[in-house]
Amino acid sequence: MSKISKIDAIQILDSRGVPTVSARVSLDSEITAYSMVPSGASTGSREAVELRDKAQPFKGNAVSKAVNNINSTINQSLAGESIYNQQAIDLLMNKLDGTPNKANLGANAILAVSLGVLKAAANDQKLQMFQYVNALYREIFSTELTMNLPIPMMNIINGGEHANNNIDIQEFMIMPIGASSFAEAVMWCAEIYQALKSELNSSKHSTAVGDEGGFAPNLRSNREALDLIERSVKIAGYNFGTDIALSLDCAASEFYRDGKYILQGDNSSLSSIEFAAYLDELVGMYPIVSIEDGMDENDREGWKILTDLMGSRCKLVGDDLFVTNVDELQKGIDDNIGNAILVKINQIGTITETLETIKLANANNYSAIMSHRSGETEDNSISDLAVGLGVGQIKTGAPCRSDRNAKYNRLLWIENDFPEIKYAEFNLD
Repeated sequence: MSKISKIDAIQILDSRGVPTVSARVSLDSEITAYSMVPSGASTGSREAVELRDKAQPFKGNAVSKAVNNINSTINQSLAGESIYNQQAIDLLMNKLDGTPNKANLGANAILAVSLGVLKAAANDQKLQMFQYVNALYREIFSTELTMNLPIPMMNIINGGEHANNNIDIQEFMIMPIGASSFAEAVMWCAEIYQALKSELNSSKHSTAVGDEGGFAPNLRSNREALDLIERSVKIAGYNFGTDIALSLDCAASEFYRDGKYILQGDNSSLSSIEFAAYLDELVGMYPIVSIEDGMDENDREGWKILTDLMGSRCKLVGDDLFVTNVDELQKGIDDNIGNAILVKINQIGTITETLETIKLANANNYSAIMSHRSGETEDNSISDLAVGLGVGQIKTGAPCRSDRNAKYNRLLWIENDFPEIKYAEFNLD
């Protein structure tokens, strides 16, 4: 049984030119695997801690402390461990850290190793990563799990923290729910993206892009963004509402101030009840089937209002609310707020805890959506995780920028090489 011979790490750059961690896991079987850790801009307050130096260089954003923690403490502690002991390795790193939020070693250091271990084990068994993680889930939880190609949620207009413009809602996404394959889904979205670019050009709007590759024009309101997308879908030749549905990431915590939701683009200040009604009106006007972070992460009363109002008609996705954390998700289940969870592996910091969170979601009929971060790398692991864990949806940006397309291109190869894995069907149940 192959064992870990060495783990080392270096500082690399993410898609925003900000430092992040990359680890290499080497085995006594001469197998190696590399991992790269993403980073978010719009982050939940209960996320695991991303350890940064908080001193020059890189304006305090360097990650040499996290890198050193891998090269010293983690490497020394894991040398000789079986590469197939994912649970034990993740638990050991959490114990070495000794905090509830991975503040000592850093979630970025721990995740780099946890993900590297998963990749190395798959390589050692000569399996695709999605095959290995599916087998790992079935082994840990003694349950079957159907794999599928996820429906892409492509962010084509950026606002909020992901763009320097006046749009409050952070992400406007298209979902090709009517496509018959992942390849067809990507084609539809790419054509709509180009149609949107032409529409923006013709109306003299900027076609500069935000962090996740979506266009970042200055628009009068959130509705203007939705109208632009509707026109673009129709110009590209697709049916709005049957071929293509919409998804929003409000990132509401970013514009929640003193108990009010401040929409600068709409020049309005709304209570929780009023903002829920605002979102409900948008769902009535447009084929919006998913809303992420529709309320502030601490506005649990607002979440309850939103869930009661439209939970049967729309996926209400908790990102900052649940932060890929079993305990936070369980609180939401107990309070009956939201009905879906966004899964970001760096929010929790280990593969084992990610699987536990998805298991809890599956057991309680909460949808799980695999997600990138705004600061990404060319690492395409979330594509394999989405397929292997059968989540059915993936959120990984516009069909623009190599850090985003790396994920789509990996999924295209999986579909090509493994035709028995089917494209997911979207439903609100």
